[in-house]
Amino acid sequence: MTATAVLLDIEGTTTSISFVFDVLFPYAANHVAEFLATRGEDAAVRQAADLVLKDAHDQERSLPRAEQILAIVRRQMAGDVKATGLKQLQGLIWKHGYETGAIKGHLYPDVAPCFATWRKQGRAIAIYSSGSVLAQQLIFRHSIAGDLTGSIAGYYDTTSGPKREPGSYATIAAAWKRDAATITFCTDQPGEAEAAAAAGMNAVVLMRPGNAPLPANVPFPVHADLTRL
Repeated sequence: MTATAVLLDIEGTTTSISFVFDVLFPYAANHVAEFLATRGEDAAVRQAADLVLKDAHDQERSLPRAEQILAIVRRQMAGDVKATGLKQLQGLIWKHGYETGAIKGHLYPDVAPCFATWRKQGRAIAIYSSGSVLAQQLIFRHSIAGDLTGSIAGYYDTTSGPKREPGSYATIAAAWKRDAATITFCTDQPGEAEAAAAAGMNAVVLMRPGNAPLPANVPFPVHADLTRL
């Protein structure tokens, strides 16, 4: 079956790992206390905070709500935990940064041209990242290449499941209303590629500058960019 859709990871695939770790994560860490103090009663912030509280450790549960949230968030950020509540809260903080112009979403130079080519070819594009749907949309809406959200048909995050479990990719294919065999998943992580392949998708591994070295004999095509898809 011909692959007619492209499902993209972000970190290390469309966007440099250094942007995530050197720009986005520090921005959230530096602004989380102020953001919670000033925007903590917003409905979206409260919803994210409620999810964060579900991940509290015993020693954190005795703290007042505001201090508890901050303690959990700082612990999870320090450990790069892929928790849904944390990712939602980070996305809201980044939204403020993008909208004020403090942040511009990094994209590799081939991303915008590939999006344009795929659209002309009639190939649908979607995103699957451990970052929240909001965080994904922000990178592409406020990117250094302009607003690319018009090229993207859908966004999927950890609410679809962990990225190393085949069921997550089956869930995405069903939500996207596409046969898994028509989807090519692109990632920098062989473990994610294996999960996608187990769900019936095609898989490609990206080896971008700054990515971690790949193990020997990766059983998937390895590309330096997206132009060969």
